[in-house]
Amino acid sequence: MKKEEIFMAKKNATVFFCQECGYESSKWMGQCPACKKWNTFVEEKVNVTGSGMGGSSKITLFREAAKPVRIGSISMRDEERVNTGIAELDRVLGGGIMHGSLTLVGGDPGIGKSTLLLQMCRLLANAGRKVLYISGEESLKQIKLRANRIGSFQDTMLLLCETNLGIVEETIRHTEPEIVVIDSIQTMYQESVTSAPGSVSQVREATNVFLQLAKGMGTSIFIVGHVTKEGTVAGPRVLEHMVDTVLYFEGDRYASYRILRGVKNRFGSTNEIGVFEMRKEGLIEVENPSEYMLSGKPVGASGSVVVCSVEGTRPILIEIQALVCRTNFGIPRRQTTGTDFNRVNLLMAVLEKRLGMQIGDCDAYVNIAGGMKINEPAIDLGLIMAIVSSFKNRAVDERTIVFGEVGLSGEVRAVSMAQQRVQEAKKLGYETVIMPRVNLEGMDQIDGIKIVGVGGIGEAIDVI
Repeated sequence: MKKEEIFMAKKNATVFFCQECGYESSKWMGQCPACKKWNTFVEEKVNVTGSGMGGSSKITLFREAAKPVRIGSISMRDEERVNTGIAELDRVLGGGIMHGSLTLVGGDPGIGKSTLLLQMCRLLANAGRKVLYISGEESLKQIKLRANRIGSFQDTMLLLCETNLGIVEETIRHTEPEIVVIDSIQTMYQESVTSAPGSVSQVREATNVFLQLAKGMGTSIFIVGHVTKEGTVAGPRVLEHMVDTVLYFEGDRYASYRILRGVKNRFGSTNEIGVFEMRKEGLIEVENPSEYMLSGKPVGASGSVVVCSVEGTRPILIEIQALVCRTNFGIPRRQTTGTDFNRVNLLMAVLEKRLGMQIGDCDAYVNIAGGMKINEPAIDLGLIMAIVSSFKNRAVDERTIVFGEVGLSGEVRAVSMAQQRVQEAKKLGYETVIMPRVNLEGMDQIDGIKIVGVGGIGEAIDVI
């Protein structure tokens, strides 16, 4: 077969992509050979253009290849990061926007992704930065209407409504902005790929183009990604591997709070969070998340315990609520909101085995107040105290906080950043801290607060 016939045969091909890792195959397979996931292959038709098949493009690529340099010759400047003007966003990004970075922002519809990025663009434009906002979902008038609600914008803010990836790429190269926002990646399409916008091949191609623009031009690009019903970004899993930073918006769209969490960050700490409150003028920063999360806490109610969790480098006080009552059915019902369901069942088994508490035939409902999702082991002791408090119908002192990891033998194990947790408790006026005894060694004394070290859950219950 001649080379021209081979090219025409491959021009309109049907291929199969793995939605998890982006692996490409000419036929459907039950298990992906790359990531070992089952039933992840989807069928798509792709149109391969001839520009990438010839030998001349390969020669050009070889000629333009970058040369290796010595690591000592690379200079770093303090201005490598750009402050967004939003302190909570800067915290999650690791200190600001890194030049040439590619950031993915995901979240449920209506959670506030576009609003936050538009507020960021406004502050950057007012600071003299050249910003380009590209929307594939809204018209210019719709964006202007939303922008008027947030505040005034400078002329350095540029808007573009386009979904053609070729036109978007040419616009970015021509205008040379410092910051680019793509809203959203699922609306962009490449003409050379015949599959529909939002498909695996289209999303992967668009992300690759923006990655090359960010690294080649030094432009910082933010892309908005839709999420699936499982809460992950729609499209191939390889999308999260390609970008530098992945930010997720959490929280109930009908509530006023919003939590921005960094799950991947090549330039900073992961699991950092930023807390915002949704108002009519946009998202407002919550400077003291602990006080905000504890607002409305009941006084003198059983089953309510305050714990201290650490998100990234920030200690936050959280209220844990538990409701334990005798079941009316043969099988007890267990339900958790904001924490791991299996962890709660494990801790209830520890209580029944080590302390002899007959709670195996009780319904148990556990809730993390404030809408946060906490899976840190340091809240184990707080879960234990809340369950015991509700079971015995005895309230825990409202000026007391607890934290510590609980083992299967009922021992209270050490946690990290104990000093910072105690300081956060004192800042909000708490008087007593129940914590692991092993953390007392080497910890500085803090005036005005009583610290009680415990070695097991039995000691902690006796103190309460």
